[in-house]
Amino acid sequence: MRLDSQLNVVTAAPLIPPSPTLTKLRTVAAECKACDLWKTGTQTVFGEGRPSSLIMFVGEQPGDKEDLSGKPFVGPAGALLDKSLEEAGIDRAKVYVTNVVKHFKWEPRGKRRIHKKPNAVEITACRPWLQAEIRVIKPRAIICLGSTAAQAIIGPKFRVSTQRAQFVESELAEYVTATVHPSSILRAPSDEARHLERARFVDDLKKIRAALASL
Repeated sequence: MRLDSQLNVVTAAPLIPPSPTLTKLRTVAAECKACDLWKTGTQTVFGEGRPSSLIMFVGEQPGDKEDLSGKPFVGPAGALLDKSLEEAGIDRAKVYVTNVVKHFKWEPRGKRRIHKKPNAVEITACRPWLQAEIRVIKPRAIICLGSTAAQAIIGPKFRVSTQRAQFVESELAEYVTATVHPSSILRAPSDEARHLERARFVDDLKKIRAALASL
């Protein structure tokens, strides 16, 4: 493993193959122990989609169902994302989905496993996997879902609450922006609030779709 000079933490950088493909990355990532999350996670949950995907959506980390299935965005938040993409006119087949952190971080609450936000050490340790995914896919657009992904990719000063769906300059892709994570919509306190938040989410996706009209 390699030590990150800024945070003085071990990262997964040495595991990245010299000529990476998604298949190679997924295989090697399955054995990653760069941080301690592998000890409590069922398995590594790597990104999924075509190598030629034009849009990459990046969330925070896999959830309970993703941890058990080994696939990203297959739980309730993933279902909401899929439905919202369809409503916004974005072809799901042209989308790659992944997370900043590849293991599920959780804490027990009775018989349930409750999501726990990853810390800076865990995000830094896992960053080489996301960087490699971006290099392999070369997406035209990167859409961060939620504040953890936005601050990991765009920068710590980015605020989803005030800058959602605003494009920023980045070397990572032609278009880079962020919106809320679908899970935050599901946590809205009432049906009315969920309806309003979902409508805003779809509007964000439509704005992104309009900017990428050639897709």
